[in-house]
Amino acid sequence: MPTAESEFSERLLGKPYDALTPLQRSVIDLVVSETPSKEHPHLAPDDRTFWQRLADHVAAVGGSWGFIFGFGVVLFGWMLINIALDRHAFDPYPYIFLNLMLSMLAAIQAPVIMMSQNRSAVKDRQAAEHDYIVNFRSELELLHLHDKLDALREEQLEALIRGQTETLELLKQQVASLSARMANE
Repeated sequence: MPTAESEFSERLLGKPYDALTPLQRSVIDLVVSETPSKEHPHLAPDDRTFWQRLADHVAAVGGSWGFIFGFGVVLFGWMLINIALDRHAFDPYPYIFLNLMLSMLAAIQAPVIMMSQNRSAVKDRQAAEHDYIVNFRSELELLHLHDKLDALREEQLEALIRGQTETLELLKQQVASLSARMANE
């Protein structure tokens, strides 16, 4: 005996339930059971660890125009101070210590930003999957509503035709009885 899921998938998608992808099956299951979809991943509670939040903050700050301009001011200031101190400069030109500090900053900042981007990509994939499920479910629900409306329209047309047929039969009977009365007179 076919299940509601298999009937639904055959009617709306034209495929057997077993031939659907796991994601499509989950959407069919949601529609048939009439349960709501999960909440959007961006609305889920923040379950990041301290280090993950720190990485996200570093990525947010390190990838901003404020950081670029601020860091440019610090670099320019570093060079100006060392030029002004001339013979007593703590890091004379070619600014070897500054280059070392910049290299260390880049070596630490790059993996931290990549961790944040990887986590963001995972969250974006989850959001895209959720959006796909919601959109697919909406499409199936619309198809289901169209089927219901078509069935209702068919029932109404059948009832209308039955009513008209009954009316025609009554009219035929009345015409026949009137014809019989007129023939007798």
